[in-house]
Amino acid sequence: MTPMTSNKPYLLRALYDWIIDNGYTPYLLVSVAHGGIDAPEGFAQEGKMVFNLSPKACRGLHIENEKIIFTARFAGEAAQVCLVPAIVLAIYAKENGKGMEFPEEFGPFEAPAKSHYKAKGRPKLALVASIHEPNE
Repeated sequence: MTPMTSNKPYLLRALYDWIIDNGYTPYLLVSVAHGGIDAPEGFAQEGKMVFNLSPKACRGLHIENEKIIFTARFAGEAAQVCLVPAIVLAIYAKENGKGMEFPEEFGPFEAPAKSHYKAKGRPKLALVASIHEPNE
């Protein structure tokens, strides 16, 4: 019998949706002490980082079974964050602290490969086709 995959990514997706659906701000607490993250340096405190995952604060959020990817701003600069779910310590609502804590897993963990998605400032729209009404 093959071992089951971790339930953490499934719980993270469900709790993220629950927090957003209730109008709160989802925060993700991760441990950076054992690797498993590719993010700008200098923002960790006591071996931990907190990320605001609200749709207004981050772009391109994908909570996959092997990695979590999103783009956030650090000191005004957009940067892509990629981390393994194993380093997540908690997901909770900023406003009331409701959510779920997870036991710390000890690595070392390899940082997952970043996706091809790169944030490049504001989206730009272009006219692709124009439909003209016939003159009557």
